[in-house]
Amino acid sequence: MSVQLEPELPTEVMEGVERGTEAPAWRHRHLLDTDVLSRTDLDLVMRTTDAMKEVLRRPIATVPALRGWNLTLLFYEASTRTRVSFEVAGKNLSANVVNIATGASSVTKGESLLDTIRTLEALGTRLLVIRHSVSGAPYLAARHFSGHVLNAGDGLHAHPTQALLDLYTLREHFGSNLTGRKVVILGDVLHSRVARSNIWTLTAAGADLWLCGPSTLLRGFETWARAGARGGRFTVTSDLRAALRDADAVMALRIQRERMSAGLLPSLWEYADRFGLTADRLALARPDVLVMHPGPMNEGVEIAPDVAAGPHSVITDQVANGVAVRMAVLQLLAGRVG
Repeated sequence: MSVQLEPELPTEVMEGVERGTEAPAWRHRHLLDTDVLSRTDLDLVMRTTDAMKEVLRRPIATVPALRGWNLTLLFYEASTRTRVSFEVAGKNLSANVVNIATGASSVTKGESLLDTIRTLEALGTRLLVIRHSVSGAPYLAARHFSGHVLNAGDGLHAHPTQALLDLYTLREHFGSNLTGRKVVILGDVLHSRVARSNIWTLTAAGADLWLCGPSTLLRGFETWARAGARGGRFTVTSDLRAALRDADAVMALRIQRERMSAGLLPSLWEYADRFGLTADRLALARPDVLVMHPGPMNEGVEIAPDVAAGPHSVITDQVANGVAVRMAVLQLLAGRVG
């Protein structure tokens, strides 16, 4: 079903993992979205992630690259995959990791985001990973924080490391050249920060990107398609059969139950009946199609349980790759070779 890469890791990358030297060609102080990443940037992140995967295969998967660095995870929203993988990534790089649950912090007493950031900076934080329900919150943090800010998801806007691990998972199975590969993002695109960040990475990588779902959940994306994002092929449609036909990969998005009060869908049942990713529908895709999902899943709604756990699924690969990708990005942001 897949072509496993045997990456030839650049010498400077592997040596940098051990020594912590300057990163070639990395020019970004923060990572707030993927729209600022060139194809060269993406290739560097992918090569750095290859190196981190090598580290993770060792009996003791720890390197001293970020020893002495204070990393704070500031999550204003609930999270399992993203928060835990960032914590594991930081510890694997030997950073001092502090995990803040805002429900048990001074936020509950009315402390503002800026006051919290100033407090964390005064306490020695140099790397700040932030997830917030308000779009743009990490950008505000970046303007007032002297260290490095990494967006772990903000409102409906962006989720850059999820898009990077999705790209890495695709390259792991299809090879480094995704030009012409048909990738379908299916579901609630309108409310998906994952979809927005993936649009930038996948079109930059040359994929033939399709967004599919009910028309009410695709509003505004036709403009992106006409603009061509970064020049890659980009199609927006509610024709599920056309989208799935000969697809190389299908990423189902969570139907966000909290949005149903807006009247964008008649019911979850109707969505599942018309757009749910089932085995019969997946048969329209290529025989080696990959099934992806950023999680958490509503099985039986946007994706059938047998598809989520079936032979085409790489959902657990996405989760595992999240640690290596986040190790890579943390080290690059800190000004080290990844």
